[in-house]
Formats: sequence, C-alpha cells, structure tokens
Amino acid sequence: MGDPYILMLIALTVLAIIDLVVGVSNDAVNFLNSAIGSKAIPVKKILIIASIGVFVGSVTSSGMMEVARKGIFVPGEFYFNEIMYIFMAVMITDILLLDVFNSLGMPTSTTVSIVFELLGAAVAMALIKIYTTDNGETFVNLGKYINTETATFIIFGILLSVIVAFSIGAIVQFISRLIYSFHIENRPSYINALFGGFAITAITYFIVIKGLKGTPFKDNIDGYINGNIWLILIGGFVIWSIISQLLISVFKVNILKLIIGIGTFSLALAFAGNDLVNFIGVPIAAWDSYTAWQNSGQAATEFSMAVLDKKVSANFIYLLIAGAVMVVTIWTSKKAKTVIETGINLSRQGEGHERFQPNTLSRLVVRAAMGINVGISAIVPKKTLAFVDSKFQKPVIELSKDKTYEMPAFDLIRASINLIVAGILISVGTSLKLPLSTTYVTFMVAMGTSLADRAWGRESAVYRVAGVLNVIGGWFMTALVAFVAAAIVAYLINLGGIVMVGILLLLVFGLIARNSVNLTKKTKEVKKQEYIERAELITINGVIEESADHISGVINRVNKLYTHVVNDLANHDLNKLRKTDKHVGKLNDEIDGLKDGVFYFIKSLDETSVQGSRFYIMVLGYLQDVAQSISYISRASYKHVNNNHKNLKKGQIKDLKSIDIELSELLTKEAEIFENRDLDDLNDLLIQKNELLKNVSESIEKQVARIRTDETSPKNTTLYFSILLETKDLISALINLLQTYEEFHLTTKQSK
Repeated sequence: MGDPYILMLIALTVLAIIDLVVGVSNDAVNFLNSAIGSKAIPVKKILIIASIGVFVGSVTSSGMMEVARKGIFVPGEFYFNEIMYIFMAVMITDILLLDVFNSLGMPTSTTVSIVFELLGAAVAMALIKIYTTDNGETFVNLGKYINTETATFIIFGILLSVIVAFSIGAIVQFISRLIYSFHIENRPSYINALFGGFAITAITYFIVIKGLKGTPFKDNIDGYINGNIWLILIGGFVIWSIISQLLISVFKVNILKLIIGIGTFSLALAFAGNDLVNFIGVPIAAWDSYTAWQNSGQAATEFSMAVLDKKVSANFIYLLIAGAVMVVTIWTSKKAKTVIETGINLSRQGEGHERFQPNTLSRLVVRAAMGINVGISAIVPKKTLAFVDSKFQKPVIELSKDKTYEMPAFDLIRASINLIVAGILISVGTSLKLPLSTTYVTFMVAMGTSLADRAWGRESAVYRVAGVLNVIGGWFMTALVAFVAAAIVAYLINLGGIVMVGILLLLVFGLIARNSVNLTKKTKEVKKQEYIERAELITINGVIEESADHISGVINRVNKLYTHVVNDLANHDLNKLRKTDKHVGKLNDEIDGLKDGVFYFIKSLDETSVQGSRFYIMVLGYLQDVAQSISYISRASYKHVNNNHKNLKKGQIKDLKSIDIELSELLTKEAEIFENRDLDDLNDLLIQKNELLKNVSESIEKQVARIRTDETSPKNTTLYFSILLETKDLISALINLLQTYEEFHLTTKQSK
C-alpha cells in the first residue's frame, strides 16, 4: 500500500528541485534588477551579495511553510490519499504552468501560482468528497473543507500589495527626489548620512529582526523587541547615521552604493524567506503527511490529516539544501544572469524603443492622468511648481564641443529606493505570514518610483502604461489558470491514481524538454541578430560594419522567405504559407525596431562620423522597402490559398521558379559580399540584377499574352501580377541599396 506513495514522494522531490531552479531563474531578477541596472556594483559582487542573502533567507523561512500545510485548506477534513493527490496536483500544475507561461513569454508569479493551485486542487477534492460520499452534504458545505478566512486574507494581501507597493514606491521616490534632486554630488554629506541611517535602520529592523521570527531564537527575543520597538528604531537611526557620516567623511565611501549593496542583500533575503514555500513547502508537507500516516498504521483512505494542523518547524537540513540549490541557480542559470528587459524598459528614464504597443485603455489612462495634472497645476501655486520642477531637472554631461548626453536615468537614488521599499514590504508580509508575491511587489515598486521620477513622459507614457496593464493582466491570468488547471489535474489523479500520476509526469518532463529545445533555438536566433550598442560613440567604420551586418542578415532571410513562398504557393500549402508569413512579420518588426532607434543612433555618432547618419537612414529605408515587398508577396499568396482560389498555372509556376532560382543565386552572392566586406565587386552584381529585372518584365509580358489567349482566372492573374511587380520593387530596392552603399564606400575610402 505504501509503494505508490513512496513513488509520489520521489516525484515530488524531483519536481521541487525543478521548481526551485525554474522559479529562482524567473524570480532572481526581482532582487538583481535595481543593482545591475544602476551599475553601482560589479555584477560578480552583486551575485555574491545576493547569494548570501538568499542562503540566509532560506534558513529563516521555516515559519512560512505553514501556508502549504494548512493556510488554504482544512487538513483534518481530508484523508492521507486525498492530501497526496492534492499535493501531486499542485506540483505538476506548477511546473506545467511555469512552462506554458514561459513559452508564451507571459509574466507569472510563483506565489500566486502556488496559492491558487492549492486552492483549486483542494476545492476539486472537496467537491469530489461531497458528491461521492453519501453524507448529505452539498455545495454549500464547501466552506467546511477550505480555510476560507485565511485563504481570503492571503489573496487579499497579494492583491493589496500591488496597490500598496506602487503607492509607497511613488511617494518615497518623490520625497527622495525633492531632497536629492538629480544633482546628488551637490547635496551636503549629512543628507547622505541621514538617508543611510534611515535605510540601514529599516533593513536592520524589518529584515534581520523580523527574519529571526522564523528561527529557534524567536521566543528569546520577542519580549524584548515588542517592549522596545521605538528605542530600537530611534537608537538604530542615530547609530547608523553616525556610522554613515564617518564612512562618507573619513573613508570617502559612496553611501548610496553601500545602501544598494545592503538593499540587494535584504531583498534577496526577503525573497528567499517569502518564496521558498512556493518551491519546497508542498513536498515538505507531503513528507510530514507520509511519516504521520506510516506511524498511524491506518489505511490511507481512513487516516485523517489533522496532524498538519500542528505547527512543525521545517527540517533545517531541507532548508540548507534548498538554499544551496537557489544559490547555484543564481550563478549558473542563463535567465538569472540576464536582466529582464520588461522592468527596465518600463521604468527607464530615457526614451528608447518601447516593447509594448499602446491600447485603448492605456490611452484613456494617460489622457485622464494629463487631465488630473492640469487640474493640480491650476490649484498649486506657481512658485511651488517651479520649486518641484527644479528638483527634477536632469543634468547633462558634455562629451564634446557641440554634443551632450543625458545622465543615465536609473540612478543610485532610484535604485536604492526600489530595493529598500520592496525589501521592507516583503519582509512585513513575511512577518505577518502573508505569502506576498515578490514579483508583484518589486515590479510595482519600480513602476511607482519611475512614475514619481517623471520617467513616463509624453512620448513614452502610453507605451509604458500599456506594458504595466499587460503585466498585471498576465498576473490575473496566472491566478485563474492555476486554479482551474490544478482542479482538473486533481480530478484526473483521483480518477487514475498512480497511473495517471505517471502519465502526467511524462507530460511534464516532455514539456520541459521541448521548452529547453525552444529556448536554445531562441538563444541562437538572438545571437544572430545584431543590434547597435548606443552606450558608446560610433565611428564611420562602425556605421559601415553595422550596415553591412544588417544588409547581409536581411538579404539571407529574404532569400529563404521568397523561395518558401514560391514553393508553398506551387504546392498550395496553406500551413507553410502561414508560417512563412509569421517569419516575414518578424523581419518587418526588427527593421521597424532599427528605424525607431535612428534618433539614438545619430546621437551616438562621433563628430567625424555625422555624415554617416544620412547614409544609415537611407540604408534602413531600402531595407524596409525590401521587407515590405516580401511581406506583400507572402500576404497575397497566403490570402489567395486561404480563400481557396485556383492554383497558379504550370507556366506561371515555372516562370516564378525560374525567377526564384536567379534571384536566390544573386542574393546569395550579395550576402557573401557584405559578410566578407568585399565591397569592390558590387558593380558586377549590379549588372546581373539589371538582367534579372528584364526577365521579370518578360514574365509580365508572357502573362499579358496568356490573358489574351487562354487565361480564365482573374484571381490568378491578380496574384501573379502582384508577385511580379513586388519582385521588381524588391530588386529595385536592392539595386538602390547597392548603389548607395558603393557610393558611400568609395567616398569613405577616398577621404581616408
């Protein structure tokens, strides 16, 4: 009887390790973003600080494990086999959910996932008991099985944290900016010292002292702390302010960098203390359940799990192992090493390429905010507005005689506020046994501080608001999907028992393997894409190199896409045409992204290379013409087949394939020329392309002759002419591109 449950425990252990790795990979940026984004501390030192914080936090997270045992459901109302089904459903769903959401690129929260998975699986099992047991219970008795009060308190705490984190982040950042402005170096040292005293005192109290509540020392210090809270806070503030002043005056320490380091440690500690339950809470509860059942000697279907109601500290060894796995993941995971762009994109001070597209709701929100701003401006005295505006004036650094750059917006002040406020909020939630979402808190604090810091200007607000709304929408989707999916999985396990568990585990591992393969492919694709690094000045040689890379990349892709369209159209293959059209869309988006960055490209040119800006703009224009031509050809072909129109005639297909062969040969040579930077052979290529243009014109004349004799399909004629005309435009754009590049290349060589 025990064998199936031993297998379940083994499976839960494996799933817990996977969940730790995947979860930490997703969540590590919550406490790394601000430190890495501000570039205040070298990355390796940041990882060392975060590792120490995670390890300490994991050891002090024992108290949070109660959430998985009894926070959501009433364990005494379930038997051992039912509890094991619930726990298996939760862990399987958690892995599947993370895999699916990661594959879709949608934001997710491990805290929200685990809470709603526990709730969904428990509700499903409770309903099964109600409707399969002849005890007179109905749906109204569901509250008997679910810890409604605690579950509601937890869910409300998660949702409230979104509003609280955003509001407090905005308020604290606004006040901090009024004190510091953007001219940090001009502030008196005592302001830095007082800020350091406040920040470190907050960390000391909320992180260290509150963190001890999860350790065996809790009972020894509780009485002293509760009776001397104000003495500890005021004394800590005075002591740390004095220490900060000494560090600034005597040792010339940048106290803001020190705060960022301590803040990273505190947020990592708070993350581990709060989120470890998401990864190992369920397996530990399952092990405790199994041990209690084994000692009882009762049947699995008769042993009540009221034992989970008792408070039991998690095994210290388990916490140590989990902490070690989390630390290793931070250092080895590719995701953990890469700063997630979403948070930085939505909170950066400067303008740039926006990841999210505006929608109706974001436009309405921005218009409403502008209206409120106008109203406030009419009420507040002009002198007050002028004073506030002066504190938000960003300085510029002169790089050359006629050129300036704005300071990086993600400065030390905002990074400090992000870390301190998020760490305090998460620690307070942890001390109250609320499994707050670290993702929600850190993200919303960052959004609040960026709003207060005027990072969302007229040119970016509608995009940033759309991004925030998309992220929050993804959070609510996570909760809904987690609840429903866990309920379904629990029902399936109840039906199929250990066999169904095996099937679902195979599905989990299959999806993980598929996701790993897809991630590898995406990584390779990203490596192939060349982007301009605008942090450094670009020389004229840099313009030539970058342009050659973009041209060769686009030509290679257009070559493949054109061949795919012709072949798929010949075979009347709708599915392949649909896939090709998606790839064409990606190409257009990438070129649009390059065009959106022209402003920053021009700003990044050094003084001797400004004449290269006109050339670069023309190159991007021709590349866009090429992409639009292949896009029109792909879309027209897909539409033709999707509408079930007649196949092209054999003569038409033959002509298209002949053009494709010639075009492919020439595009291959052209790509090689740009890849090898052998730009002296462009003239011969121009002659061959003109010959190809003549062949396309001849194909048009052939089709005119067909119409006069035996052509009977107007739809075929429309498509065929469209393809040929767009092919001419595509070739013409490439010829213009080659001529422009050759002229610029010769001019550059002569000027040297």
